[in-house]
Amino acid sequence: MVNKINFFTLYLFLISTYCISQNTFVPDDNFEQALIDLGYDIGPLDNFVPTANINTVTNLDVASLNISDLTGIQDFAALSILDCSDNNLSSLSISSNLNLTELFCNNNALTSLNVSALSLLKILWCDFNQLTAIDVSNNSDLISLTCGDNLITSLDVTQNLNLNVLVCENNQILNIDVTQNLTLNSLLVRGNLLTTLDVTKNTNLAFLDCGINQLTNLDVTQNSNLRVLLCFNNLLTSLDVTQNTLLSDLSCVHNQITQLDMSKNTSLVNLDCSHNDLCWLNIKNGTNENATIMHFDFNPNLTCVVVDDASLSYPNWKPYPYSNFVNELSECSNFVPVDTLQNFIGTNYTLPVLNDGNYYTQSGGNGTLLQAGDVLNSSQTIYIYNETSCDSNESNFTVTITTEDYFIPKYFTPNNDGKHDYWVVTDINNSINNISIYNRYGQLLKFLLPNSQGWDGIYNGELLPTDSYWYKITLNNREVLRGYFALKR
Repeated sequence: MVNKINFFTLYLFLISTYCISQNTFVPDDNFEQALIDLGYDIGPLDNFVPTANINTVTNLDVASLNISDLTGIQDFAALSILDCSDNNLSSLSISSNLNLTELFCNNNALTSLNVSALSLLKILWCDFNQLTAIDVSNNSDLISLTCGDNLITSLDVTQNLNLNVLVCENNQILNIDVTQNLTLNSLLVRGNLLTTLDVTKNTNLAFLDCGINQLTNLDVTQNSNLRVLLCFNNLLTSLDVTQNTLLSDLSCVHNQITQLDMSKNTSLVNLDCSHNDLCWLNIKNGTNENATIMHFDFNPNLTCVVVDDASLSYPNWKPYPYSNFVNELSECSNFVPVDTLQNFIGTNYTLPVLNDGNYYTQSGGNGTLLQAGDVLNSSQTIYIYNETSCDSNESNFTVTITTEDYFIPKYFTPNNDGKHDYWVVTDINNSINNISIYNRYGQLLKFLLPNSQGWDGIYNGELLPTDSYWYKITLNNREVLRGYFALKR
């Protein structure tokens, strides 16, 4: 009788073991319910799922189902794609799922994730967790890695030579080496602690977001395929995008950039370069009318912007209105204020007080610095030079010192440049009665009264050519002075 009881007990144990071995333990009710809904189990909930129903499944989507425990996933032996994102997972054991090629576990509460055994993995999305590290050194087939919004301090992707997409924004990464990722197309490293970033080897790069870091330099001259560049909130003082002819979007707001040349970026649609230290901005690229966003406000030193058509007002741009649009970069110096003074002829000249600029004896702020109140006793050209942190401008005037009663210029250049445009005799002591001007054949061309504007080189509406012309000056005492002067064009 005893032997029969023992035999029966052993029989029940073997039957129980056999039955259990054909089922997979799934303790999370939400996970089991998801498998029931997918047809891999039947109710009621009993914490077990037939293993035979799941070990050939290749694609499993259990996202956004409030799952806290994914125990049982290890028996999905054929699983290639797993999406368990937007759940409450604090741990995830997938080391037995050796066929996984795509894993989406973003928006959970994972503090660690071991994917070292998954040599076939191509896509890994684990954003918005609490990961402090992620080791992908064994995942050589990886083409897409997104691990943003975690607590990661370092990331090694030097072994992931096939990587096309890398997103590791909003972490605490100090340094990242992407020089080995030659096929990289999109790189998002925004919101880290990067002080350097070398993308010169990533010639396929089309999208780069490195905003909110501590970069002092960014070389994108080798990235000719770049379409979108976001490098805002860094410490950049310069940015060369002249080689990025396909660039459509650029945001470099909140840096320290002093010059920006967008004249080669004929695909440009959106530009925000506000809050910098720009001295000049060149956006004359032939496509200004296509721009959706064009912001360059809050650049206190920006005195001019080069555009396609300076006569337009561009009401959709910021700032608006903006009055200092120009057609050529060389015109920017015109917006640096500088005083202008008339030419002087007399026995001596006292320099007046200036509002904008300083007196120099040579162009460009060179020579001797003169002061207001200085008395000039010799003939010379005086330059008024004004320099800002970005540009400079100057004017000049001539001081002619003479003891004669009148001054007769030997030439004039009527080209409308504001200098020597008129032949004018200066009557210092009001001793001149009238002036007559003749050509070489004795034909009267102009009759002038004292203190008139002078002669502009025009006769009967026609510009007279470069030549010598004669004058007759009749003084108040009836004395007559004759001579000649030159018209130069």
